[in-house]
Amino acid sequence: MLKFISHHMSSIDGISIYPIISLSIFVGFFVALLIWAVRSDKKKIQEIAQIPLD
Repeated sequence: MLKFISHHMSSIDGISIYPIISLSIFVGFFVALLIWAVRSDKKKIQEIAQIPLD
């Protein structure tokens, strides 16, 4: 099954750009999330963390 899919995918011109775009979106999202987590107000994060316990 995998050979069938990979054969048809390799016959499409320009298909190699999609993994690069996917990786860029994935890395960009987690870098943005990391920046948000570092720069956010720690008091607000602590307040949000206590919501499930209340």
